[in-house]
Parts: sequence; C-alpha cells; structure tokens
Amino acid sequence: MIHLQALPGTPASQYEINEIIEKALTDAAIYHLAGVDGLMIENMHDTPYLNREVGHEITAAMSVIAREIKREIPLPCGVQVLAGANQAALAIAKAAGLEFIRGEGFVFGHIADEGWMSSDAGELLRYRKMIEADDILIFNDIKKKHSSHVVTSDVDLVETAKAAEYFRSDGLIITGSSTGVATDIKEVKAVKSKCNIPVMVGSGVTLKNVKKYFRVADALIIGSYFKKDGHWENDVEYDRVAKLMEVVGK
Repeated sequence: MIHLQALPGTPASQYEINEIIEKALTDAAIYHLAGVDGLMIENMHDTPYLNREVGHEITAAMSVIAREIKREIPLPCGVQVLAGANQAALAIAKAAGLEFIRGEGFVFGHIADEGWMSSDAGELLRYRKMIEADDILIFNDIKKKHSSHVVTSDVDLVETAKAAEYFRSDGLIITGSSTGVATDIKEVKAVKSKCNIPVMVGSGVTLKNVKKYFRVADALIIGSYFKKDGHWENDVEYDRVAKLMEVVGK
C-alpha cells in the first residue's frame, strides 16, 4: 500500500504534485526491490474524508500519480479513493492503466466515519460497463473497518460476503476493526469456505502472523507494518518489507 501525501485542496496539503509523485515513486521502488507482488495507491492523508464524492482535483492528481508509477514499476497496481469514491477509483484505473480498485460499501449500507454510506454495486458495475473497463477488477471490503454495522447486525459476515459475490464482486477483503488491527483468521476461513471468489486479508498482517494468513487467504494487503515502527504515517522501510517477503517466498 502506497499512502500518498495529502493531495491538492485537502486540509493537510503542503506538497506540490511533483513532490507527491516523487515520494510515491520512492515507495513503489522500495516495494519492488523488496519483492512484493503488487502495489496500490490510496489518498490516506486526505483527512477528513468526503463521503463517496471527491473533487476533480483528486481524481486528476491520482490519475497522474498512478500513471507515473505504472510507467516506472512493472507490477500490477490498483487504487482506492477514500472514502468510498469507487467510481472515481474506476476512472483513475481506466486512465492510468491499472488492474484493480479497492472499493467500500459494495453491498449493504453502513455508518462510516463520514456518515451513512449506501451500497453502490449496481451503480458501480454499470459505470464500469459504460467506460469499457470490464478488465479492471473490483475488490470489495465487507463489514468494513472504521465503521458501524449495527443496522445490518442480523446479517453476518458470511452472508454479506455471499451477497457481494452474487452482486459480481471480483474479490472480498476482510479487515480488523481499524487500520493495522489484525484480521480474525476464523472470519477469513469462514468466508473462504462459502465463496468461490478470492478472499483477501486487508489489515494487521505482520512478520509474526503472515504464515497463518498466507495459508488461508488468496492475497494480503499490507500498509502499516511496512512503515517505520509499524505506523502508517511513517516512511516505508526496505528491511521490514524484505524480511516479510522472504518468509512469503519460503
């Protein structure tokens, strides 16, 4: 996971676009050198996030950054646009030649930090068809972290996963309660046993637990652990990435 510096127009913005691109390319190069299998960019520093809709300046900036990464680094790459701006993510992926997006709120509504977020599977897949982007995979968080799911408390994780699969998701992402919190391995196994699409771990992977996740999940999304002291706001550390990838390689 490449956490982009705050983008133009957001409250914490302090860097010119060329500086943001250079930092992203540096992170991407470290990941590539250390042996990761793919990359994903995310506007993590754009707090506070908007609900579903972001400005054109965000879509444009992330498209440029993503294209530069694809030009320099020969790895599959995806994008997530916070919060829940899944159509913007598809537009970026289409423009930059990315392979996938990470979306939230695909099925069932929930209460996020940004307020109520309705499901968007129908609109999102129609938009993907409209822009001729069927080759771009849509991986979806289910029972997403940083959210309250009290409204759907009578619909468990497995049923939510099955609904997302029925609504044509390309892959399911399961997380802990917040960024960096370990994902429940039992939940991963339960969803994996009932669904026929890829199941991914979306938070809390470390050197200590990577083996158990790797035996069950189809993919691991790692951001926080690869940073100095395991904190998402810090810089990527090559040694942390390389040591974990060495274990994965074995």
